[in-house]
Amino acid sequence: MGKLFSLLVLLGLGYAGLYVYYGVVIEKEVEEQLEARGLSSLSVDNVEYDWLAPVSDSAHVAVTLGYRGSQAAVNMQLQGHPLFSDEVTVQLDSLQALRLGLSFGQ
Repeated sequence: MGKLFSLLVLLGLGYAGLYVYYGVVIEKEVEEQLEARGLSSLSVDNVEYDWLAPVSDSAHVAVTLGYRGSQAAVNMQLQGHPLFSDEVTVQLDSLQALRLGLSFGQ
């Protein structure tokens, strides 16, 4: 029983590491796609994805982009696995939310 519990804990830690690393790779991939399209002034603030995304070849990803105090939440479709496949495509699905920041002053 103890060995089974140890195995489950080890698998859980391994999957948690894969989940976190998947998020880092997705963020870098989105930044590269933005730079390739001439939108390097946008920053990636947050990346959200399903908990099963690291084990599938396609995933829906919600990305929050920032530009000078404004934020846009964008849904993206990811085809290919960023860790295990050679080719990954990122397609824009829809705009989820747009938050504009207005500042008045000098």
